[in-house]
Parts: sequence; structure tokens; C-alpha cells
Amino acid sequence: MADSNLEAEHERNRRHWMSEEERLHALWSQAENPGGRKQLERLKKQGKKPVRDLIRMLLDPGTRFWELSRGAGFGLNYEGTPDVPGAGLVTGFGKVHGKWVMVIANDSRVKAGAYYPITCKKHLRAQDIAEQCGLACVYIGDSAGGFLPMQDRVFPGRGQFGRFFFNMCRMSAKGLKQYTLSTGGNTAGGAYTVYLACQSIMIDRLSYSFLGGPPMVKSAIGEEVSMEDLGGARVHTGISGGADHFVSTQDEGIAKLRELLSFDPPQQLFIQRRAPEEPAYSQMQLYDYLPMDPYRSIDVRKIIACIADGSRFSEYKSNYSPGRGDNIVCGTMHLKGIPIGIVAANNIGVIFTEAAKKATEWVIRCCSQKIPILYVQNSPGYMVGTEEEYAGIGKYGSDMVRAAACSRVPKIQWVIGPDHGAANYGMCGRAYDPHFIFNTLRGRTSVMSGRTAGHILTSLERVNAAKGGAPKSEAELEVFEQMMIAKYAKESHPFYTEARLYHDGTLPLKDCRDTLAAAFEVSLLKPIEDSNFGNFKF
Repeated sequence: MADSNLEAEHERNRRHWMSEEERLHALWSQAENPGGRKQLERLKKQGKKPVRDLIRMLLDPGTRFWELSRGAGFGLNYEGTPDVPGAGLVTGFGKVHGKWVMVIANDSRVKAGAYYPITCKKHLRAQDIAEQCGLACVYIGDSAGGFLPMQDRVFPGRGQFGRFFFNMCRMSAKGLKQYTLSTGGNTAGGAYTVYLACQSIMIDRLSYSFLGGPPMVKSAIGEEVSMEDLGGARVHTGISGGADHFVSTQDEGIAKLRELLSFDPPQQLFIQRRAPEEPAYSQMQLYDYLPMDPYRSIDVRKIIACIADGSRFSEYKSNYSPGRGDNIVCGTMHLKGIPIGIVAANNIGVIFTEAAKKATEWVIRCCSQKIPILYVQNSPGYMVGTEEEYAGIGKYGSDMVRAAACSRVPKIQWVIGPDHGAANYGMCGRAYDPHFIFNTLRGRTSVMSGRTAGHILTSLERVNAAKGGAPKSEAELEVFEQMMIAKYAKESHPFYTEARLYHDGTLPLKDCRDTLAAAFEVSLLKPIEDSNFGNFKF
């Protein structure tokens, strides 16, 4: 009977996550087809292909484009525009001549490729990954520049438009090549994507690059000039020297890009890699093992078995402090041949003092051996209360945070459940510069759970009323509490957090092993630095 109940639960879990992932694929479809057939016809008349078609042509045949943050930009309501599908930008990594590159490409079907605040954030995130991992950048430029109604949020700041070009200069100086294929307009500041590239390509009568377009020239100095004569491909490859290669079509431009990239030096992996091996457990069993309720207890060892080579996992301190120390599971596995250290939140995920101590020890050991770390995040936070405070949860939780902050090995966070409070920090969330963060549809990222927030805020309402504030009936307080729970449920959901780029993508469960392995491979293209942890309070 117990086996049949478990099988029924697994079936319910599987149906639930499959249904949830249909919503994810629908969101991706919106990002990949902004404007529908009308926009495709417009591109065709211009002699252009959709930008993802160009990327597929660029990458080695039969290889995959690992697109990042397709869900960015939805539901942000900029100046009356409810969605900016995919933030109007396609970013991700793939292989050209067997070498990993970062691709940053404007999708001109979204407001002519104009940059909203979220577009700037996505562009800069891709450059950050490229610099952290040591990747060349390929820009496929077709942009109207900054979205002018929001100029105060895209132009002057450190995390805005001008930072693109700062990053291009700095990465180029470090030997990370910057290549630009202009497939349309590159106006005002956007023109620097062409001029600052190590090598740039422009297409005859399709590409234009100028600091001020014909209307601005007319307004400023009274000169009347066509786009072609002001900043076309013949001007910049034959007269100004602002661009380097002249081609006649997009197809020729992609071929020229591949030619240029063929001369880049080979890459190597800075770790010993063994032959990959499929897990003994199917990846599809992730759909069975992860409960529908994100706050239900899980056995994270089963999750690890679904992604580890041969489903083998060498656990560290497996007998330490049962019921307290095993809320964090640590150890080593191979992921497609790459040795990986694991720090995984287990059971209901609450981190006790003993679990924090163990996690900190393990991170230090991984750093001393220069093994990358996968943080499997499923924690609602550190344990509270006098017993835990007296035991030093603040001190040992802080050590976990310090270890995440100071470790110099490649780190990836994989969110499979609650991701709340200081556990977001100790488990290497966005503020701690992991190389990548990938979410699943079970992930929930917020300062605390909606239930906890609703209870706290409702309690405060009662306190304020007792101090002379406007009294509320219990019915009103119940409505208020449910509103807070609903608010947190919405704001912690992966669609909401990806729209704002708090992580690098929401993964279908069946894609997690492949994506994590590719991300670790990219993260290991630079030598691993020594880690210095400063002043621990052991």
C-alpha cells in the first residue's frame, strides 16, 4: 500500500510539473516570436532573417545555443508597454569552431531593438558572464539606441548604456575579442558597438552607423544627407575606417564572422575531466521526486542521483548531527565528467548551526582542491530562536556567507525550492557573484515565504491598532493577510524573478543536467584562482 501511495504521489508531481512547464514554453514562444507574422514579413521585406536564425547559422552545425533569460522583460509595464519580450535582446553562449563565445544580439522586432532599462541590465549581465568566464563576445547589432521616453533610466548611470562600451574596452584590453556584425541601425551611443569592436562587419545598404542620424544632422547643422551617405557600409569600410569588413548580405556577414573567429586561439578546460557517464536514474525522475508544494520536505540525495554521472555521490560527513547537520548535504560528484563539489539544502531546508558549520568546512575544502561548487538551493532560511542564537547560528551562518563571498572557484546556484532570507546569501545567490544562477519552476525567491510575511505584517497591523491606529476587524485582517500571501507568491515566482534578471533562466527539469554541465564547462575556461577567506569566527 505504501508503494502504491508513493507511486500515485509521483504521478501527481509529474503531471503538475509537466503542466507548469507548458506555461514556460508558452512564455518562451512569446519571447521568440514578438509581433508574430507581421514582424516576420517586415524583416523579410528588409532582406533580414530573425536574429535567432542568424545565431544558429553562426554556431557550429549540430551544436546548441544556450540561451539565457528568455523570460526577461515580461510584465514590467514600461511607459504603458506591458511587456518587453525577452528584453528585446537575445543573449547566450555557444560554440564556433569548437570554441565557446558569448552572443549578444538585438531583436529589432521589439521596438526596433531599443534599449529599455531591462535591456541594459540583460546586455550587461551577458558581458559580466563573458568577462568572468573568459569568452569572446559577438554582437549582432540592430538597435534604435536608448528608449528615449526613459532616457533617465538608460543613459547616465554606471549600470546603463555607456557601461556596454566601457566593458568592450576593458575586455578587449584583457585579450577577450569583441566582434560586431551590424545588421541594421546602430545610432548615437549604439554606434560605438561598431567602432569599438576588435573587428566589425557592415552590410551594404542594410547597416548604418552614425553618432547622429539624418534628422539630427539637419537640425544641428542644416545639412541634408541620406542614411547611406552619412553612415552606410561603404562609408565606414571605405572612407572613415570605422568598420573593417564590407559584405553584401546577412549570410555573408555570418560567414565572415565565422572566418574571423576561426583565428582565435584554442580554449582549454582548467580541470581534469573524465569520460562522461549517464546517470543510473533517469533525469525524468526529477519530475517525480520534487513535490508540488515548494515547502514540502525532499530527499536531496535523490535529486543529486538524477544528474550525477552514474548517480554516484561521495558524501561528506553523512553521519554528522542527524536531524540538524543533514539539512545541508555536502560531497562530490561528476557532472558529464567534471568533478563538482555539492552544497545542497535537504529535508525542509532550514539551516541549523551544525549544517552551517559543515557547509563552510566543505566550501573551504573545495576551494583548497580547486573544485567548482554547485549550490542546490532549497532553503527557507537559517533557524531562529534562543537555542539556535546561543549555539551561534549568527556566527556560523555568517561564516557560510563569507565562504560564498570569498571562494574563487566557479560557482553555480540551482534553485529547486525555497530561496529565502539569509539562506539566499549563504547559498550563493545573485549578490555573491556565482557564475550562473538557474531556477526551476519549483523555486521561490523572496526575503521570506508569503505565509511568514503575511503573519508578520498582520501582527504589526494589530500592534499599530493597539497603539491608537485605525482598528481593523479580524475579517479585514484576514483579507489583508491573504493579500500579502498572494503578493509574495507572485513576486517570488520564477517568471517574476527572471523578468527582472535575478537569475539567468528557468529550466525545464529534463534540461537541468545538460545546462548545468555546459555552464560549468564555460566557467572553467580560466585558471582557478586561490581563495582567501579573511577572518572567520570559528
